[in-house]
Amino acid sequence: MSDTISFLAPRADVLARRRQIVADLIDLLPPECLVHEARELMPFETDAFISYRRMPLAVALPRTTAEVAAVMRYCHRYGIPVVPRGAGTSLSGGAIPQEDAVVVCVSKMNRILEIDLPNRVAIVEAGVTNLNISESVSADGFFYAPDPSSQLACTIGGNIGMNSGGAHCLKYGVTTNNLLGVKMVLTDGTVIDLGGKALDAGGYDLLGLVCGHEGQLGIVTEATVRLIAKAEGSRPVLFGFETSEEAGACVADIIAAGIIPVAIEFMDKPAIEICEAFAKAGYPLDVGALLIVEVEGSETEMDDMLKSIVEIARRHSVKTVRECQSATEAALVWKGRKSAFGATGRIADYICMDGTVPLSQLSYVLRKTSEIIDRHGLRVANVFHAGDGNMHPLILFDANDPEDAARAETAGMEILKLCVDAGGCLTGEHGVGIEKRDLMRHQYSQADLEQQMAARAAFDPAWLLNPSKVFPLEGRPAA
Repeated sequence: MSDTISFLAPRADVLARRRQIVADLIDLLPPECLVHEARELMPFETDAFISYRRMPLAVALPRTTAEVAAVMRYCHRYGIPVVPRGAGTSLSGGAIPQEDAVVVCVSKMNRILEIDLPNRVAIVEAGVTNLNISESVSADGFFYAPDPSSQLACTIGGNIGMNSGGAHCLKYGVTTNNLLGVKMVLTDGTVIDLGGKALDAGGYDLLGLVCGHEGQLGIVTEATVRLIAKAEGSRPVLFGFETSEEAGACVADIIAAGIIPVAIEFMDKPAIEICEAFAKAGYPLDVGALLIVEVEGSETEMDDMLKSIVEIARRHSVKTVRECQSATEAALVWKGRKSAFGATGRIADYICMDGTVPLSQLSYVLRKTSEIIDRHGLRVANVFHAGDGNMHPLILFDANDPEDAARAETAGMEILKLCVDAGGCLTGEHGVGIEKRDLMRHQYSQADLEQQMAARAAFDPAWLLNPSKVFPLEGRPAA
């Protein structure tokens, strides 16, 4: 399986100068900010897309924007590829290095620089974890909305790179809807500021281009993010259905009715059983699919919204409706959901897909996904952000069986094509990385790709930043 997706051939001239490059980086950075011994490099050879790995030339761990800029200037001068890295939680291979690349990891840049509650913003370094932002303002009644399942570990820099989402983004939006500004180091070491504390900035929306750039336009070192006031109250409710198709149809009708809960999360029976065994969250085990629907507001607002949602669910033969009765019970419900990927890893190896589909196609795509999995003789656990159609089928396989692994990868590609053919997209929040790179032509025409590559090349003409990712290796412009 490790040879299925190709990487660019390492630059021979860079490999030949490895010792000198390491020596020069030692002069640029403090000793604790550079990793270059083979044994110490091993933790950086892959990310959460563990089927592929490459050993980097070296890893820089800068503590300041100035140190990032120094490394970038040096690499640009000598034509050395750079792979940006946050916490390495990418599920699409976005942070996997290559043998001729210097990894620039922002994990040491972990300070919260400013909390500005009157303007409801925070300025943080790129290595601050997602959850730490909310924890830093929770006592004051605020939070940071995007909440990926990896929020305990993932960094805001990585979130910006992949435009990450999360369970509560149905109402509050993904990273791009909550990002106001960045400080970013370009490939030649130039430091630029985009946006700021204001809700909008003059000129072209370059910030919108940067959010989701997958480390190909520069390295974000600081971010200005929106803080949102906590609602008066919140209440998760469990809805159990006989089939996944009924649950999917219910989701589509909830949104079609103009009802926007703060979250609608989906689990099928395998996912329910996996998460319940791990978290003891109280999920019903006698249903074929489960929706976690969370509403928020005053007691009256929550009662009114739930009444409407329950009426819709009954039209889809809902079997179980269970409201959380305490904060502890609600915390367990979300612990089970946010532990889904880790809990699944306890029982099998898996590939986590990330396609999006129109809600009207949700039931159809769930059914066809099941058919694809059955045809390849595999198993799947579906757990995803149903409210915005962001699907995460976890395809289970045995990593020690090359044929089983190949079947899993083939099934995953077929599911992603299915999502696109149903009117959706290759990725909702995990990014393209290497995983979906060769499917880009299934979604985009050559003219579309050329436009995107032209925008990329405006920032990085030599294609030094994360060069093996996102765009098919064939058909690229000459660097």
